[in-house]
Amino acid sequence: MSNPDRPGGTYALAGRPVARVGYGASALARLRDDRPAAVALLRRAVELGVDHVDTAQFYGDGLVNDLLREALQPGDGVVVATKVGADPDPGGPFPMRLAQRPEQLRASVEDNLRSLGTDHVALVNLRRLEGTSRIRAEGDQLVDLDDQLAVLTALRDAGTIGAIGLSSVEPDIVRRALPAGIACVQNEYSLVERDDDGLLDLCAAEGVAWVPFHPLGGVLAGARRVADEPAVREVAAAAGVTASQVGLAWLLHRSPAVLLIPGTASLAHLEANVAVGSLRLDPEALRALDGH
Repeated sequence: MSNPDRPGGTYALAGRPVARVGYGASALARLRDDRPAAVALLRRAVELGVDHVDTAQFYGDGLVNDLLREALQPGDGVVVATKVGADPDPGGPFPMRLAQRPEQLRASVEDNLRSLGTDHVALVNLRRLEGTSRIRAEGDQLVDLDDQLAVLTALRDAGTIGAIGLSSVEPDIVRRALPAGIACVQNEYSLVERDDDGLLDLCAAEGVAWVPFHPLGGVLAGARRVADEPAVREVAAAAGVTASQVGLAWLLHRSPAVLLIPGTASLAHLEANVAVGSLRLDPEALRALDGH
């Protein structure tokens, strides 16, 4: 499944090998008032070899998908992965609201297709909003996994979507979904947030890509940030790279099944993130990081 001969190697996603460092497009919403800069960022990502991008209709209330539609060309060969299970809610306390019911999932897929300007999307992740998610399903949004997988499987069988993934899920959900054919799992995971170590190993054993979000921690006020960890800073200083790069490189070393989707609105940060694919941490550095 993995290919160590390419910088950072490759791993299968939605049926094709992709570079292990991709791009998380949610940060493009910050460039709402500078569309040319957003398009230039995406074009630069393609130039750097990024061939998988993570998006969602609720990123910027459709803006991010619209930018992807403008910037990416069929010949770029980029796997676009989107998410369903939540819809945009620009006036609410969060930029998204739950949309877990089967008919909502189907409608969300159709919304993504329209905003992306396509009749097929390579990968759709079902965001279950459980486990460490800060928004939990309740009431009519508590939907059985089998009912959700049924609609996504039907869309896959029809050729509307290429593959199915899971996001914000607990281990029992992953185990139940495996027989349906799961391409990836997206959960919060980083050097300082390792509750899902066992789930990562399960995915790797099953040939399922592990795509961590919040890979550098520090999302909520007071939460630990990977770049602030003394061991990370020491390894970074010795290697002549940034602490963030070390945190991302550790994830790539953690398992060959890991695919990164770091997000940024900065060209410099984009280039630094992609460069992580060529960053090798020696055994001593890895021991220091693992035991920090």
